[in-house]
Amino acid sequence: MSEALQSLLDLLDLERIEEDIYRGRSRSAVVPRVFGGQVAAQAMVAAGRTVPGDRHAHSLHAYFLRPGDPGAPIVYNVDRLRDGRSFTTRRVVAVQHGKPIFTLSASFQTREEGLDHQAPMPPAPDPATLPTGEERLRGYPHLPPEIVERFLETRAAVDLRYVDDPPFGDFGTPREPHSQVWFRTNGKLADDPLLHVVLATYVSDMTLLDSVLLAHGRGGWAVGDVVGASLDHAMWFHRPFRADEWLLYDQQSPSASGGRGLGQARIHTQDGRLAVSVVQEGVVRVPREH
Repeated sequence: MSEALQSLLDLLDLERIEEDIYRGRSRSAVVPRVFGGQVAAQAMVAAGRTVPGDRHAHSLHAYFLRPGDPGAPIVYNVDRLRDGRSFTTRRVVAVQHGKPIFTLSASFQTREEGLDHQAPMPPAPDPATLPTGEERLRGYPHLPPEIVERFLETRAAVDLRYVDDPPFGDFGTPREPHSQVWFRTNGKLADDPLLHVVLATYVSDMTLLDSVLLAHGRGGWAVGDVVGASLDHAMWFHRPFRADEWLLYDQQSPSASGGRGLGQARIHTQDGRLAVSVVQEGVVRVPREH
């Protein structure tokens, strides 16, 4: 296991303060606030620790309310909303400086047999044929070195490989609002299914709004031509998967308007199983010229 992945797992290992109350540490992201994927992942850890081990996460719905302060801990309060025969529901409120910054509702279910179908996996190149994240990022001379180093630092726990140029790599000309990345953790994980859900939740917030930027030829927050932030985030976990094995994150944007952009995505395993569906809306504003 890489040192960066161990550091991320330590970050996600919350401290239990009291019954259904947990505390997590923070660290900065590419922008000067807590990375939204970190908060969502920590909230799923908090929810999952109050759920019987035979119930597995099948959905989450979250709202980002305020920017997180990377210099302060985050307290996660868990409400046990329902414990049924098949389903368990939890609500988590993340608090900093006495105010909620994030809310999450998550549902867990016992394993069941039932009807089974799925959308086909889209075509994508083998991840082994693609440049690594570091190779890709260091190949753009227009990116300031400090931005490149910050990106590499915040993504060091994950091997994330773009199929095509990301928005900040080749911008200025609108492209199809569609983006693909392969990802897996930089090291093997334990067999705990919740851990793999948590890591996929963490990564899912890294690139989902890229397709919004592509449609308008914008490079994004890395080059300062838009201001962005996640507003809400939803995930449905359809089939078991491992976050330490290659996953294809196929993303598109059906709409942007009113200073907001919508991203939709599917995550497939390398052998073609549809594992996760994801939807996110975010603020995407063009800075005003003075």
